[in-house]
Amino acid sequence: MSAQAHAQTLHAAYGLDRESRMWTYLPYGPFSGVEEYRAWLEDMESKTDPLFFTICDPASGQPLGLASYLRIDPAGGSIEVGHLAYSPLLQRTPAATEAMYLMMQRAFDLGYRRYEWKCDALNAPSSAAALRLGFVFEGVFRQARVVRGRNRDTAWYSILDSEWPSRRKEFQSWLAADNFDPEGRQRRRLADFRDCAS
Repeated sequence: MSAQAHAQTLHAAYGLDRESRMWTYLPYGPFSGVEEYRAWLEDMESKTDPLFFTICDPASGQPLGLASYLRIDPAGGSIEVGHLAYSPLLQRTPAATEAMYLMMQRAFDLGYRRYEWKCDALNAPSSAAALRLGFVFEGVFRQARVVRGRNRDTAWYSILDSEWPSRRKEFQSWLAADNFDPEGRQRRRLADFRDCAS
């Protein structure tokens, strides 16, 4: 991630979310202007946990969103994906799914045994996304955090290294060019490939 290179374009892309729904379950944002957002990005850029990545449009290279690794524990073999901030231009696109696949692939290639996804238990879209991507629901930690002045129950999901080979095949089958029509619409859902593999 580069705050200098990406702040302006990301802030503009996030501005397409007129109702600021994408910030509902994040502990920060929306930002009052590009300078405030740039300052936040610069602070995040200086950290190694969370470790942020910019998700760019594969064709244009335009920044469309952010994701990060966090709670990085090499000794324990566990790593989490989070801080997902997808602009409307990225939401529900093949690029969004491919970004998650690539981040998983990198984590397991580095030898992590456990790949985690956590979200506010009220965040139904995030929970649905975790299940769609092949994460296994593990339970809810009650009153795990305080976010925006309220108690937050946290839903936990994971993929283990033993499960990754099957998940990787599902992603690769779904991302194959022949799974998309000329307009870029999927022919089969990601879950369809999981059903075939099980």
